[in-house]
Formats: sequence, structure tokens, C-alpha cells
Amino acid sequence: MAQLPTQSGEKGPALGRLGLHLRRGGLQLGANAQAAAMTGPATCELIGRWRIIEADLWDRDYLDLVEPAHLQIGNDGWAEFALGAVNATVELKYGRGIVFFDWRVRQGRRNLGDGATELQDDGSIKIRLSFDNGDDTVLTARHQ
Repeated sequence: MAQLPTQSGEKGPALGRLGLHLRRGGLQLGANAQAAAMTGPATCELIGRWRIIEADLWDRDYLDLVEPAHLQIGNDGWAEFALGAVNATVELKYGRGIVFFDWRVRQGRRNLGDGATELQDDGSIKIRLSFDNGDDTVLTARHQ
């Protein structure tokens, strides 16, 4: 995985060709990502239900612990995802092939992190989650 320097000079995981990386405290954008035009849901290619099939931190049994792991991206500014024991709501900012979000637990309404989802050349998406406790994970999903 590509590594990009953060504002503090540390290196963190990068998100594809846009030069995006996550770090505690929020998303850090590279020059290409900053130049990418944010759009509304009408032009976003990621609207729909995505089945999470792989994670760098957890095995498939954990991902599907409560229900099949998924990300449902709506056209109303919101999405929901479920993986393991987590079921969360995310507030979206749309681009054509990328979505940025802040996520929180439904019941507690407590903000737990942020992330981004980017369309890959093979039609899958990479989902980057950054937890407020400093942990980061990368998920892969396919359109259902």
C-alpha cells in the first residue's frame, strides 16, 4: 500500500490514485484529491448496496458475525454499514467515484471516526475507516 506523509510528517495509508490518507483527527487529502470535484448523489457511481468481502484487520467470520457485512450508500446524504458487531450510520459527501464520510453508532449518536470509499478499476470499492481511537482499516466490497 502506498504511504503518504501526514501534516506531522508521519506516513499513513493512502487511498488509491487520489492521494488520500487517513489519520487520527480526520482525512488528509493529497493534491489530486483536493482537485477532485465534489458532486451530488446524481453523478456518484457508488450509490447502492456493496457486500464487504475482505478486511485487513478481521477475517470473514468476524465480518459476518451478526449479518452479512455491507455498505449501503444512499442518495440522500446518508449510508449505513454493518460489519462484525458494528452497525453504523455515516453522513456522506459525494464525488463521482469517491465518497467521504463521518460515521457514528446509531444508538449512541457518538462520532466514532471518518473514512472514504473509492471505486477501483476492477469495479470493486476500497473502504477506508479511521477510528477516533487511532486505528485504521481497509475493506474491499463488491456491488450487489
